[in-house]
Amino acid sequence: MKFIRLLATLLLASPAALHSADAPARPNILWLVCEDSSVDWFGCYGNAEAKTPNIDAFANQGFRYTNVFASAPVCAAQRSTWITGINSISMGTHPMRSRYAIPHDQIKYYPDYLRAAGYYTANHVKTDYNIGGREDGACWDGHGTEPWSARKDGQPFFQVINFNESHESQAQGEVTNTRHSPGSVTLAKYHPDEMPIRMNYAKYYDAVENMDAQIGKALAALEKSGLAEDTIVIFNSDHGGVLPRSKRYLFDSGIHVPLIVRIPEKWRHLWPAEKPGTTVDRLVSFLDLPKTWLALAGSEVPAVMQGRVFLGPKAEPEPAHVFSFRERMDERFDNQRAVRDKRYVYIKNYMPYVVWGQHLDYLWKMVAMRTWEDAFKHGRTNEITGAFFHLKPDEELYDMQADPDNVTNLADKPEHQQTLEKMRAALREWQLAIHDTGLLPEAERVRRATESKTTIYQMVRDPKLYDLPAYLDAADLALAKNPANNARFTEMLASKDSGIRYWGTIGLLVLGKADAPTQAALAGVLHDDCGEERAIASWVLIQSGNPAKARLALAEMVQAHTSATVFALNAIDWSHDEIAPYVKAIDALAGGSQKLTEYELRMVEFLRESHGLPNPTATEGGLKRRQETELKKDL
Repeated sequence: MKFIRLLATLLLASPAALHSADAPARPNILWLVCEDSSVDWFGCYGNAEAKTPNIDAFANQGFRYTNVFASAPVCAAQRSTWITGINSISMGTHPMRSRYAIPHDQIKYYPDYLRAAGYYTANHVKTDYNIGGREDGACWDGHGTEPWSARKDGQPFFQVINFNESHESQAQGEVTNTRHSPGSVTLAKYHPDEMPIRMNYAKYYDAVENMDAQIGKALAALEKSGLAEDTIVIFNSDHGGVLPRSKRYLFDSGIHVPLIVRIPEKWRHLWPAEKPGTTVDRLVSFLDLPKTWLALAGSEVPAVMQGRVFLGPKAEPEPAHVFSFRERMDERFDNQRAVRDKRYVYIKNYMPYVVWGQHLDYLWKMVAMRTWEDAFKHGRTNEITGAFFHLKPDEELYDMQADPDNVTNLADKPEHQQTLEKMRAALREWQLAIHDTGLLPEAERVRRATESKTTIYQMVRDPKLYDLPAYLDAADLALAKNPANNARFTEMLASKDSGIRYWGTIGLLVLGKADAPTQAALAGVLHDDCGEERAIASWVLIQSGNPAKARLALAEMVQAHTSATVFALNAIDWSHDEIAPYVKAIDALAGGSQKLTEYELRMVEFLRESHGLPNPTATEGGLKRRQETELKKDL
């Protein structure tokens, strides 16, 4: 890899400048981050089929953490969390590729504190912080093309190197001629045993092996430089993945991640266990990482940061639970939260009315995903392997020890109700504590923050602008599926608060076909300022056999090209309605003077292709250029 050659050159070019004769007062920190890999892909985490000799050897030299979970199962939401030390869902920066602003006068990035503490900071290539109002690279001294020797003699450094060999893109394309044997891979229980899926597993095993080789080169360059004994080295992925039903999802495969920390002998007072080569079972969230790096560096740890220091003399008490979240992933919407302890994961689904396996353009580039969908459509799946294409339950509870693939939902088992209730309560307490922004849909919270002339982060901390306890209660009521609440939902449609109105429409949606009075109430909100509410109300009317005004409202949302247009396009798909009433609006959107966003374009293409309509935007040359642009953004 080009940057590994650069690293070796920089480390070896001027040893005198890089390594003072006097021992540094504080450790250097080298953070090695690979992409898209859960613990399932590493030999040192128990996978005998994986070929990760360098990482396995590194684990023997360091401390391997076994209960570490990403905050979000996708890069932008996780890296937004990392750079600030604040859950991205607490700031409104969690939707994929959104770049909503935060109050930068209140929230600095963790490298800002390291620089103030005297560290030279550098980050190689990938940022993806998903935050508006500040250039991603502005917080770093170097960006992968500047030598570490630019630091002052003896100055400690903090360096991030990102490895993209294991990125999802490396599992796409042809799956033939792999080094790993497709016949010898062990499939997850939720994947049907189909040869193309096996071949895709083998391809990704190759990608992880390629990444491991680059990790080895980076570690060798550090060792040869003479800096290893002065440097704490951390290795982890940015979240889980990457075969279908891992990245982007809150199952173990999407969140349970590797974390290995190697601490030199001279810094043994920082060791989390008696000796290197041992495991540490402390429960750790990825939210904890930036706060911990600051503590190890002797830097200020700002009070605005969430999470806990998990390593060193400033370590804070181990939490009982850690939390994860997801919302919009690219062009597709979902809304989930997860609570984990060392054994169980509880998942709350705020959108149980859509399937797990919504067609998502980037994921469907993988042979395994297309094969899985084909197997489902043609009856080659069973209750477990076909579940991904069905609707979700409101709540899920999995025993990660007995069921690491998360295929047996225990949420309705009487013997697990105490665990369920405890984790349900922990989730609400956390949501209130961090000001969960996701109880208003995305376009509506952006609209409300804009009208209030503030950021989402500030808006959700003002109870007059964002009544989170009321929204949590309304969501629970809506998802209860109790027909006795029908009148209450109709009343909610008349609320002055768009959040209450929105959850009222959701409550009516999950109840199914609406009666005539309810339909009349829904028709009254088809021109509401909240776009998502209009779309859901339209869907309820369509499923109730009263589609005329609803179709017109959805078509108007599409053609108007607002911030809720992607949601409206999704609602057309979710409703399983005929496409004819929307073709004119879709054509007007695609042919209009305003340029479509990437995600609007993807939904337009999908709706056309899935209904057998001509798709002029998906020409071979145009599609190739678009895919190349997507890959550059993702990397």
